[in-house]
Amino acid sequence: MRRLILRPGAIGDVIVSLPALESLRTSYLEVWTSAATAPLIRFADRVRAISSTGLDLLELGLAPAELIDELRGFDSIVSWYGSSRVDFRAAVEELSLPVTFFSALPPDGCGLHATDFYLEQVRELATCEPSPVPRINCNVARERFAVMHPFSGSARKNWPIEKFSRMAAGISRIMPVQWCAGPDDPPLPGAVQIGDLYDLACWLARASLYIGNDCGITHPWPLQSVPPCWPSSVPRTRPYGRRAEWSGFVSLNRKTESSAANC
Repeated sequence: MRRLILRPGAIGDVIVSLPALESLRTSYLEVWTSAATAPLIRFADRVRAISSTGLDLLELGLAPAELIDELRGFDSIVSWYGSSRVDFRAAVEELSLPVTFFSALPPDGCGLHATDFYLEQVRELATCEPSPVPRINCNVARERFAVMHPFSGSARKNWPIEKFSRMAAGISRIMPVQWCAGPDDPPLPGAVQIGDLYDLACWLARASLYIGNDCGITHPWPLQSVPPCWPSSVPRTRPYGRRAEWSGFVSLNRKTESSAANC
């Protein structure tokens, strides 16, 4: 069977859905995702950036014939893309494409961790049972340094940077501290920036400790068996699996500053 997965979404959304995506493997599997998250998909036969495919032209009636022929060449298309867009779904139906749509995000009040939510969505289509814990495999050796990432996509989720600095000063007495920032983060002198997310995950897999806000690039650290300190207590997005229990999980918020010592 030739299967195509359409998985847009932010970095963290894609990472927590990795077990669900992998469970959909067939004799040929292609994944279209964002350009940023494409390097994290390691189990597919081919990975493409959605932005390079012209998929957004489908609902406008402007899709090239080559794209339509390509989509018709799949026996199964599993899509988190366009699931809530009436025009896109209508275009898919008109072309009789073999698409199964799923909601891209867990609903408010969902009692499941996001990883379990996505696994449950695809259960009837799954062809294998990979580990339910999201993993990004990096064959690197552990080194003695800590990483701190003090930013996220929303300032309201950020622990005050002066508290990161205070914690860094204490940790630096026992191991070196490296600061990490993304291309869209505020300037942070001396911060490490690695554009390719897989290369970034492998660099962080070498760390002995990770401390960061609730953001997309924070998700890989529990997956790499790196003890994390994580600022979110939201059950559906906190670290998944036993590493979350082993890591000395703490909530880095204004009411629990003193608990950071547990890291």
